[in-house]
Amino acid sequence: MKVEKLIRPWINSLQAYSSARDEFVGEAGGMVFLDANENPFETGVNRYPDPRQRSLKSLLAKNKGVPEDQLILGNGSDEILDLLFRIFCEPGQDNVLLLPPTYGMYKVLADINRVDYQEVALNKKFQIDVEGILGAISDRTKMVFVCSPNNPTGNLIRPELIEALLTGLNTVVVVDEAYIDFAAAPSWSNRLKEFPNLVVIQTLSKAYGLAGIRLGMAMAHPLVIEAMNRIKPPYNVNQLTQQRAIARLESGLGTEVEQILEERAYLADQLNEFPFVEEVFPSEANFILIRVDDGPGRYREILDKGIVLRDRSKQLGCENTLRITVGTAAENKLLLNVLKQLQ
Repeated sequence: MKVEKLIRPWINSLQAYSSARDEFVGEAGGMVFLDANENPFETGVNRYPDPRQRSLKSLLAKNKGVPEDQLILGNGSDEILDLLFRIFCEPGQDNVLLLPPTYGMYKVLADINRVDYQEVALNKKFQIDVEGILGAISDRTKMVFVCSPNNPTGNLIRPELIEALLTGLNTVVVVDEAYIDFAAAPSWSNRLKEFPNLVVIQTLSKAYGLAGIRLGMAMAHPLVIEAMNRIKPPYNVNQLTQQRAIARLESGLGTEVEQILEERAYLADQLNEFPFVEEVFPSEANFILIRVDDGPGRYREILDKGIVLRDRSKQLGCENTLRITVGTAAENKLLLNVLKQLQ
């Protein structure tokens, strides 16, 4: 597959904005910067950030095992997803394929970018329907979004099903791996060399505990990354975000993920003991989806006790379900004590 044929033709003719910090790429030490119309008085953030996030990207490339030219960073994964819509989809002409129940922002971004979407529901085991997808695809379908581990269900999509899409479709397959650090499976970023139409999305919001700094990333073919760089804002990742992310990557995750996995297993086991819990779905994420007798009603009861869950009952295939983020040991025990009080 020639991935360049999937990119909107006019993208390749665009000239990306060149900032002062793009033009000077040497060592900063000892230099006097009078090139970017910045305030010269030191505040710690009076200078523009590196528009290519070189130091941070170098760390992430090593961490993820991908070359730097296959990596782009954004103001959260949502900016990355928006860039993908803009490089692949002609407004008012093209469409994308969504696989509900799934992350709701795909639909929002399609609407914002004036891109139609079709939906092929996951099956009862929340796995993708390859035959249904093949039947729904048209020559105007430019992207298929696969969330794995899936939100809100928590399950991994079987790898052979994703591979069937990558090999059987002449379209981009976006694998959203926001929760991959909690899963007992390798990242699809390990297979970028095999599939030029594969884009892998990850984030530092979940396992790295940096939701507040808004840092997402895409790993893809170099030509896809080059196209995204042509249209991204010049300073889309601010200096404070870059500094905080570097510090976190250098310090490491410690035992946080292991603790969350232990608590996930404990919580799933305990939730099965409540008579109003009809099903506890297997999870490879940092949350658990449960089906109860009355989703909206149980949500309000638990909320009245001071605990906020997520009612997912309105999502396709998720009737009467609640999504529970795995908290600290103390928070999870508090939740279980509250559930014991319900009739």
